[in-house]
Amino acid sequence: MANEPFFRKEGDLFLPTRAGIGPWTADSLHGRLIIGLLGAEIERQYRTPEYMPARLTVDMYRLPDLSPVEVVTRVVKDGYRIKVVDAEFISGGQSAGRATCQLLRRTGNALGKVWAPDNWDAPKPADMPPPEQRPMGGMWDMRRIAGDFGVPGHPRRVWMAEVRDLVEGEPFTPFARVATAADFVSPFANSGDQGLGYINSDVTIYLHREPVTDWVGFDVTGHGATDGVAIGECRLYDEQGVIGAASCTALAQKRKVS
Repeated sequence: MANEPFFRKEGDLFLPTRAGIGPWTADSLHGRLIIGLLGAEIERQYRTPEYMPARLTVDMYRLPDLSPVEVVTRVVKDGYRIKVVDAEFISGGQSAGRATCQLLRRTGNALGKVWAPDNWDAPKPADMPPPEQRPMGGMWDMRRIAGDFGVPGHPRRVWMAEVRDLVEGEPFTPFARVATAADFVSPFANSGDQGLGYINSDVTIYLHREPVTDWVGFDVTGHGATDGVAIGECRLYDEQGVIGAASCTALAQKRKVS
């Protein structure tokens, strides 16, 4: 891949590159890298084909800098139908985030018909023109379907695709692709006509299946804020339909990037 990866591996450590700098300070990593790396390491160490990573919750409580990163994992529950794994993102010896992943054993669907929302009628990414510039200096690729940051109203819908490795030389799995992209639920749902004024402190992803294509679709379904505490919600898609949902909590925050 020609684009610089977000991390390079050195022994058991992950070395961040400047490709992953986020929007809040000039030397801190984007939250998507905390979520993506924790999800990817849980999957790499504990997943088997019989199990679906159905829920990933990541708490983010410190902006990590470019220090080497260690991911420490722990099995909480190793059952036949349900497995629960915790993981911690340690940057420069300090904890910056933690994750809990619930893996559920695949079986068959329950009998009967259950209501589900209609699929959106969005055009395919290949049928849409690329943007003149990729967001965040080329951190990902995007196709805007409806709405935009700072534009009041609904719907807000977008396609997103990765353009660089999370870890150098390790191709994205479908689950890691969703985990890395899911941080976008906060800026997409919580941005307003004065820009993005909320920094998310967590992300939760719910999946009933993984994407079968490289593009992940976001459809904003909710936003609310009181006393500087916000929530945001999006339904998630691939090019075949709904795959799940993502939600976040966030705090009012001023940018410090010069």
